[in-house]
Amino acid sequence: MSALLVTAAPTDRRSSAGPVRLGPVTPEAYRAFLGSRSGANGPSFLQLPSWAQVKDGWSHQLVGWGREGAALSGVALVLLRPFPGTRKYFAYLPEGPVADWADPDMDGWLAPLLGHLRSLGAFAVRMGPGPAYRRWNAATVKAGTGPGRRLSDVLADEVDPLGTAVAERLRARGWRKCGGDSEDGADAQPRHVFQVPLTGRSTDDLWTGLNQEWRRNVRKARKSGVEVVVGSAADLPEFYRLLRITEERDGFRLGRSLAYYERQYAVLNAEQPGRMKLYLARHEGEILAAHTMVTVGDRVWYQTGASADHRRDVRPSNALQWRMMLDAHALGAAVYDLRGVPSTLDPDDRAHGLLRWKLGTGGQVVETLGEWETPMQGTTNGALYRAFQAYMARR
Repeated sequence: MSALLVTAAPTDRRSSAGPVRLGPVTPEAYRAFLGSRSGANGPSFLQLPSWAQVKDGWSHQLVGWGREGAALSGVALVLLRPFPGTRKYFAYLPEGPVADWADPDMDGWLAPLLGHLRSLGAFAVRMGPGPAYRRWNAATVKAGTGPGRRLSDVLADEVDPLGTAVAERLRARGWRKCGGDSEDGADAQPRHVFQVPLTGRSTDDLWTGLNQEWRRNVRKARKSGVEVVVGSAADLPEFYRLLRITEERDGFRLGRSLAYYERQYAVLNAEQPGRMKLYLARHEGEILAAHTMVTVGDRVWYQTGASADHRRDVRPSNALQWRMMLDAHALGAAVYDLRGVPSTLDPDDRAHGLLRWKLGTGGQVVETLGEWETPMQGTTNGALYRAFQAYMARR
């Protein structure tokens, strides 16, 4: 590590392991550490060094830490947003830091990290701890569907003890869960995601894991002549045109420009060729749907999808997802992540349609720990944090 700024003695009895040293690290050292973390719980694409270049209006720093004389044991991409008219920053670690959350000496690295961020001028910090909290299998969610029902009304198939422990530790240290205990929270990233496990499964297993409607729709797309191909940067304007159509049809607005997606595509693929791909579904020469996919280590994400209003009966989006799932499997990925889903289980709720569609892939709803915030000590920092909260509440 280079230019390490903060040193703290460990708070447990493992003093022989040496103190924790923390500070800025080079992109090369940072990427090497990410490469050493594998499996379904590997790092998020939101913690890539390249992601900092995607986020317009934010500065950033790559931070790492480890015991004296030892290799890195954790890293974080810290995004810094200035508070207007001050030299203070809101520090954001999206779906990070990438750390050993099972370490009983969490204070050994978390306290130095907060101290370092305060030295940079941060008035508050938001982070997204990595461990999951609860999981519901697709069959469980489907059985729990009903008027007025939500995920919290259904007993989870699995509760992660590590996630529970981390949440308790953070609360004990004064961290506040964004949105409190509200089901969907007030997070910048989705609190509930949908994942299809791939490890140890054959393509036949994936096919039988799809529900009957999905298998019928994939067959319909194939029979109708839908062709799925991997596009290029030149196809991003068409993807964006379809995205605007999708936003209008489904009643949401991501608020991102074509330039945002062009920048994302360029910087992620400059960091590693093929990291971000654009999949296109064509029918009779026309692009009817386009989805983006991001790969980091053993994890693959379906990030953003878009489709036309017409010829939906040939099921281009089902064809795209099936091809993307197969490609993720061929890459040796441990998990295929379809990103956010709502917590509503009410079939009359418009948002439930997205959950229902993803349930058809036969995976799991995973409740993350969500995002957590804490203000830095000091009257000024507290005032800025309250002002920031008020601003966010008005958005």
